[in-house]
Amino acid sequence: MPWRQSLVEQHRHRQQNQLWRNRKQLDSAQSVEVVREAKRFVNFCSNDYLGLAHHPDLIAAAQKATAAWGTGSGASHLICGHQASHHLLEQELAEFIGAEKALLCSTGYMANLAVPQSFLGRGDLLLQDRLNHASLLDSAKLCRAQFRRFQHRDCADAERLLTDSTANKAKRKLISTDAVFSMDGDIAPIQQLSDLAEKQSAVLLIDDAHGFGVIGNQGRGSYSHAGLAPNQQRLMLGTLGKAMGSFGAFIAGDSLYIDHLQQHARTYVYTTALPAPVAEASRAALRVLQKETWRQEKLAESIEYIRRGITELGLDLLPSATPIQPILLGDADCALKASKILERHNIWLSAIRPPTVPVGSCRLRITLSAEHSTAHLDQLLTGLTAVKTELL
Repeated sequence: MPWRQSLVEQHRHRQQNQLWRNRKQLDSAQSVEVVREAKRFVNFCSNDYLGLAHHPDLIAAAQKATAAWGTGSGASHLICGHQASHHLLEQELAEFIGAEKALLCSTGYMANLAVPQSFLGRGDLLLQDRLNHASLLDSAKLCRAQFRRFQHRDCADAERLLTDSTANKAKRKLISTDAVFSMDGDIAPIQQLSDLAEKQSAVLLIDDAHGFGVIGNQGRGSYSHAGLAPNQQRLMLGTLGKAMGSFGAFIAGDSLYIDHLQQHARTYVYTTALPAPVAEASRAALRVLQKETWRQEKLAESIEYIRRGITELGLDLLPSATPIQPILLGDADCALKASKILERHNIWLSAIRPPTVPVGSCRLRITLSAEHSTAHLDQLLTGLTAVKTELL
């Protein structure tokens, strides 16, 4: 079949199965209230968990840095793109989470690709949770190590895969997991996985994209939540574009490992450094995080409030103590119709469909922000009541 005809068929299949995804243009700043197509919506699908994306301190820091440093870094970190802002941000991130050293990356996706590719090769073992983010799964293709997946949050299954006859021949072993799972909102058993890594002389990498800034002491993340910190057997990836309201990512841990990444991580070595204004906005976010602790407290209150309300409605709410609160609806058509009903109530809540989630587990993925008011939450509950009445 010619290429174009093949693409037409693929697109037709997606459209017929309610899997075609369209971009919706935002005509305002990222916030809990946004404008789209000249209509105001309450936003329940952003990862701006603390409401920092439009915080005046971050805006002022970025504006000041733009005047001083310009809009682009000009090159990769290892050529001439590593500026004072980057250096200070790496130091401050490492100090904040209790790691020896941190390395900035341009995106979380690139950071997740970096670690297995830099440390593993043929004869090594990469072990991952079955529900890991796509970027972690894709990292297996780059590193060429033996790749295995354990059942979701199942440490016994992970240990079984780490100790069978094939795995025992592996020179190096890396366990990687989402810390907070982006589509379910549940948290990995980090203490148990850390114990398993130590027992098996493996390294544990957690992708804390949805935990950093939200959980742990002052938002230090999922290791902190488990009473741990990055060290010689624990690496942490954090993103700066979700709870931190900025952009980019970092990998933190033992200085020897971070130095190795700086030399060998292709997605670090061969890409342009983040612009200094972005780094300065992230530095400002770190300061806000430690100063405005009410944001995590308010977020926790909203999580409890919305879970209670949805439970009373009798909807299929997955167990989650994080800002990610998924309601299972089943097929794609049902999820799309539910999203449309919510739009009538001025609620923006996207339908999540395959391939992002498995077939038959389409959902509304509610994400909460510290800036959602009780009135916002009640508006969502009113919309969900309509979903139940009209659709379920």
